Amino acid sequence: MVREGTFRNISGCAISGIFSKSGRRFSGKLIMDSIATMRERSNGLGGGFAAYGIYPEYKDYYAFHIFYDSEAAKEECEKFLDRHFEIISLSKIPTRKIPQITDAPLIWRYFMAPSPVKLAESNLDEREYVVRCVFRINSTIDGAYVFSSGKNMGVFKAVGYPEDVGRFYRLEEYEGYCFTAHGRYPTNTPGWWGGAHPFALLDYSVVHNGEISSYDTNRRTIEMYGYKCMLKTDTEVIAYMIDYLHRKKKLTLNEVGTVFAAPFWSSMENMPEQEREQVEFLRNAFESFLINGPFSIIVGFEGGIMALNDRLKLRSMVIGEKDDMVYIASEEAAIRIVQNDLDRVWSPGGGEPVIKTIEKVKTMEKIRTIEEGMLQCV
Repeated sequence: MVREGTFRNISGCAISGIFSKSGRRFSGKLIMDSIATMRERSNGLGGGFAAYGIYPEYKDYYAFHIFYDSEAAKEECEKFLDRHFEIISLSKIPTRKIPQITDAPLIWRYFMAPSPVKLAESNLDEREYVVRCVFRINSTIDGAYVFSSGKNMGVFKAVGYPEDVGRFYRLEEYEGYCFTAHGRYPTNTPGWWGGAHPFALLDYSVVHNGEISSYDTNRRTIEMYGYKCMLKTDTEVIAYMIDYLHRKKKLTLNEVGTVFAAPFWSSMENMPEQEREQVEFLRNAFESFLINGPFSIIVGFEGGIMALNDRLKLRSMVIGEKDDMVYIASEEAAIRIVQNDLDRVWSPGGGEPVIKTIEKVKTMEKIRTIEEGMLQCV
């Protein structure tokens, strides 16, 4: 038997995403069937899913999914949560015992709102307050790890093949408008529950196939802005950089894609002047956020999904569409297994962000743009 570490699988890891542009909710079984098709791309050391729209009854509350190594860690963490949040509901995350998934930690779920008193004392906006609480737990409470912290969404991950992870978490019982999935083939870090994909912060989640050679530069840069990278994996860094650029710096997701996979300087020379000036500005302003190395990523966020390849397209990615449904995967077979009758199927170019959002979200963005224009005129 060839052992891990004695060879490198250059195409290892599988990613998949399914999204409804109308916001229609569908069963998690679809994404399980899709990712299972690419089983040979992973090695059983990590699998996981991000699901959006699954908690409509608690849609106004932050859903924390937390791993605990011990009851002592759980007790300490819950004391922190009691001081900083108003807990609406808490429970174990439902799972089923299967022989393929072993050594599970304690897995709990909390629906919460920030404590009004603590939030006012912090002088922070609500989302920044939640982010700082997440990092506080993960960096100071030994044996506690918040691996999901968004509203009306959740991450489900473990050590195992992704289809087994889905069965373990009973993912087929959830319904959402967007699911992403990952089958892991770790090359530089060990397989453990916290290191499985997706990586998430607030409503942003990332699944990633590739290997980022700029990891150290990206990590040192994002840590300067208060983010704590403790999981020793490049995908964690991508999630935090998206949060910083999109939530804090207010870049659009198209601009985030341009920062991550910036065109080469030689390519910029042939761009129209206005486009070239914008791209050059982003390249210079966020130089240390450039991602080098082969990668393909799927980003989930509230109301949408984004797919992005590295600028040389060194990792495969295929996109298919049928009516209001969008399918993204490392291989076309993972799309065809759940929807063979496609209206369109294509592979995006290197560095070309593909962004899909719920139609009503687009309408609201147009309204906000019009309102902002009117205010500027006044």
